[in-house]
Amino acid sequence: MVWACVPRVDGDPVFSALLDDVEWEDDAARGFWAIELENCVAVEQHYLRNTPVLVTRQSDAQGNAIEIFDFCPRHKHKGRMYRPVAFARIVRPVAGSPRIRVRLRPTTAWNAESVPISYGSNHIRMVLSYMAMRVSTDAPIGLIAQESWFRLEQDAHFFMGPDEGFSDALRPAIERMLDDTIEEWRLWVRGLAIPAEWQEAVIRSAITLKLCQHEETGAIVAALTTSIPEHADSGRNWDYRYCWVRDAYYTVEALNRLGALDVLESYLVYLRNIVDGAKGGHIQPLYDVRGKATLTEWEADKLPGYRGMGPVRVGNAAYSQIQHDAYGQIVLSSVQGFIDQRLLRMASHADFEALEAVGERAWTVYDQPDAGLWELRTRAHVHSYSAVMCWAACDRLAHAAQALDLPLRAAHWQNRADTMKTRIVEAAWRADSQAISANFEDDSRDASLLQLLDLRFLTADDPMFMGTLAALEADLRRGNDMLRYSTPDDFGEPVTAFNVCTFWLIEALHRTGRTEEARSLFEEMLSRRTAAGLLSEDIDPATGELWGNYPQTYSLVGIINCAVLLSKPWSVMR
Repeated sequence: MVWACVPRVDGDPVFSALLDDVEWEDDAARGFWAIELENCVAVEQHYLRNTPVLVTRQSDAQGNAIEIFDFCPRHKHKGRMYRPVAFARIVRPVAGSPRIRVRLRPTTAWNAESVPISYGSNHIRMVLSYMAMRVSTDAPIGLIAQESWFRLEQDAHFFMGPDEGFSDALRPAIERMLDDTIEEWRLWVRGLAIPAEWQEAVIRSAITLKLCQHEETGAIVAALTTSIPEHADSGRNWDYRYCWVRDAYYTVEALNRLGALDVLESYLVYLRNIVDGAKGGHIQPLYDVRGKATLTEWEADKLPGYRGMGPVRVGNAAYSQIQHDAYGQIVLSSVQGFIDQRLLRMASHADFEALEAVGERAWTVYDQPDAGLWELRTRAHVHSYSAVMCWAACDRLAHAAQALDLPLRAAHWQNRADTMKTRIVEAAWRADSQAISANFEDDSRDASLLQLLDLRFLTADDPMFMGTLAALEADLRRGNDMLRYSTPDDFGEPVTAFNVCTFWLIEALHRTGRTEEARSLFEEMLSRRTAAGLLSEDIDPATGELWGNYPQTYSLVGIINCAVLLSKPWSVMR
């Protein structure tokens, strides 16, 4: 284990070796929890079917082997969901007479402070800067303390959680947690309405997206890591462990297509609290998982960064940016609450009134400059994507009003949406290039304009969209990959492609009649997943190497959306 943050995903890493470059065997190496087979020559990994339970098999040349089961307990217990801040590990001898070593080297304060460790008869206590943690185990504590090799003759169990005594017998308790966690996840997957094709990829993406939700509040983080660069030595290192209103919208939209309404319902609770806190005013692009607004960005200089490619950034200065598209995403995420009768709590007239304040804000700012969805730090434009998202806020408020049988409010918001659409087309359409521009000021390209179809701003047979698609492919497509934009930004010219933009291209290709090309490109993207079946944020078009924070919700959303769109129907497969 080389990356884990406690007590929340946006907390301090207790394991931080992902962002270090010290050699693995060096005595100075820190920030990991390793369980290693002596003389290991082969490692294989897989998830248990339809769960996030990871199984790692290590083998040596003499026929000895172990299996490690890694999971976070999550299951119903005494009428509520048991989901402690805890990591459980089971190590099983599966062949021969394996010898193992356990190295537990935590970090705290972003590797700026040492961690006091003490040992009991059946536990290891670690005093971190923010909380004390305890590892309860039936493995030999003394041998773990000195990192000795020892023969594994029976299963070894580890439970790392808050510094509390483990009240039950460890072995049966952890084995029961494993069984219950497996059952809980498989029942959740069984309720998904998945497409007939590419089922494994969709299920793995859906599970991982659900894992990106902070269940206590409903917030959805953009990724589970910070500071993995967008390409080598780029300085484009960002902390994605927060809830972007934009990213969360795309996540719930994708999971809605699979019928995972539990994620939507939890997120809407979080979103209503954000809207209430704004009191009809400015909505930030992102908040932390508890709804905290200030996310001061700083650099953790005691960690050199992924493969030594710092800086390691904590916090994200984008929280203070102006990004107008957030108003559209708030309404788009919320409007299903007025329509979908499956929901446990349908949206009310009071919820509509709160959203109208968001719509008023969208109407006010839609043709004003902002930083855009790519969060440019040194310049502002009137971005077409942001303007269209504001249009969508007003357009969908009209739908919500219709669902609530409020014809006057529906007409009010539809009139505003129509006015906005006329203004956007007049300002963004470029007759010379026969394309919608990325902004109102010049004639530039931005892959986000591919979303004009999904947002229903344009239709697939509209000449304006066909011209825009042709212009985007000519300027931004690099073989089978799609850049966000090609013009220099705060850090120079982009090098890597943005994976979700390629998925947006696949959707556009299918909807404009190029279905075989879309399917071929989708299969190519699936082949680029890691062995875990996941994707990061970026990819190098020249080498195929994945870059950026991982796993990234945008990329997994793309897998789900394209699979749902392109799959053959179940009626053909059954």
